[in-house]
Amino acid sequence: MAGTASPALQLPKRVRVSVAKRARSLREPHRVVMRARIVMMAVEGVATGAIARELGVSESMVRKWRGRMSTRPQVSSLYDAPRSGRPAEVPVEVRCELVKLACQRPADRPKVPLEQVWTRPLLQQALFEETGVWLSLSEITRTLRCGGLRPHRVRMWLHSPDPEFRPKVTQICGLYVSPPEGATVVCVDEKSGMQALQRLHPLHLVGGTVRQEFEYKRHGTSTLIAAFDVVTGEVFGRLRRRTAAGLVRFMEELAKKYPQGPVYVVWDNLNIHHDGRDQRWTRFNERHGGRFHFVYTPIHASWVNQVEIWFSLLSRKALKNASFASKRELNAAVRRFITEWNRRARPFRWRFRGDFESRQLRSAA
Repeated sequence: MAGTASPALQLPKRVRVSVAKRARSLREPHRVVMRARIVMMAVEGVATGAIARELGVSESMVRKWRGRMSTRPQVSSLYDAPRSGRPAEVPVEVRCELVKLACQRPADRPKVPLEQVWTRPLLQQALFEETGVWLSLSEITRTLRCGGLRPHRVRMWLHSPDPEFRPKVTQICGLYVSPPEGATVVCVDEKSGMQALQRLHPLHLVGGTVRQEFEYKRHGTSTLIAAFDVVTGEVFGRLRRRTAAGLVRFMEELAKKYPQGPVYVVWDNLNIHHDGRDQRWTRFNERHGGRFHFVYTPIHASWVNQVEIWFSLLSRKALKNASFASKRELNAAVRRFITEWNRRARPFRWRFRGDFESRQLRSAA
């Protein structure tokens, strides 16, 4: 039986176009799309019963959204109206005071001079002293979570006092992204303090968690001097003491590996990386025809050196949680990692360009 004839719903053109877009949308919630379809069929003059049968909804639903759009012809009428809900029990000013306290240091307050970071009980007490309102710990947690605040968590950061920070970083990033034609760019550094720790008991699985025995034997430490080729991703490394003489020997071997063309060496400001009284690098460069160019990272900015990324991979993949019965085993593991890495050598995708305002360092193997 045909539905009762209904006059076509009249909508402003702008609203009609917006509703039609939502009726075809694949991203809007399903309920909004159905309401928009009801309205568009009503605009075309389709009867209430016919709309209900076509869309598989009740006639009361069709009348409801047709009437709401007729009364208030706006796109926002397709969406649920805000619910009143239970009135807030905690005044807004109390929540704002809690956020203000969390953004301060507790040591700055006279009554908690020994505390360096906030805890929930400390915030609870301080808020009560300020406002006379005693919030539960769970309410404090919810309020802080809504603002993304974690005043108990401390993250480390290191400021670089180098006045030439920006030009130095810009030069290094330029070498990474656009190396001079015919030149080799290598990042050199030392990874010292690699410990040969032998766990007294092997790792084992308990309840889905890997357990590591606390006790261990220490068999000494090793130091790795490595050079990372930013174009090929190949690593050249030697295990030896971190001394000026040892570094010079390493650089002599590196010069044999790259016998032709200019070589740009990116490294940090360690004392043995500078000339010193014996002018070690000036004399080294004279022996090799002046083709080595030493580029220094800014002070406290070793993160610009790509070999540090590789050192992190070495630590996480080959050294962390490992057990070595001797320093020889540790050195063998490091050499195996270098060999395996070079077998599938690949450079890092360096995306940082020195734009500190809008970008972050994102390097991935």
